[in-house]
Amino acid sequence: MLKSLTLASVATLALAPAVQAAPLGLAQAEQTLRKAGYTQIHEIEREDGLWEADVSRADGRFSEVFVDPRTGEIFDEHSGRALLSTDQVLARAQAHGLRDIHSLERDGATWTLEARNARNQKVEVRLSGHDGRILHSERDGWLD
Repeated sequence: MLKSLTLASVATLALAPAVQAAPLGLAQAEQTLRKAGYTQIHEIEREDGLWEADVSRADGRFSEVFVDPRTGEIFDEHSGRALLSTDQVLARAQAHGLRDIHSLERDGATWTLEARNARNQKVEVRLSGHDGRILHSERDGWLD
């Protein structure tokens, strides 16, 4: 019985998804942007859990983009991907359990907002402008 349980456990672990790689560091974020065709990276810094970069393209256009350090996904409002409307973002935020939403603001291909979460805590949240998933959330202040 113990052998079969152990073999079953090993088989389950073998089929489980691999542990996610470490988040992208600065050099890896820059490399991701260069591979995506951005010719110059003027400034890059960590903000709200994402890498925020001022970049130029081969055609000379300048813009601000964000890179998710967990996935390497680039959020660029000029990428041609559809962006959600204000109403769609609000609906997605509410579906995530956020309420008392205010200070909703688009920032390139992301949206930032302030709200209360399911635990009634004030939070600042950054959402994907493409599908409304939460990219980063942090409590706003110590005393709510």
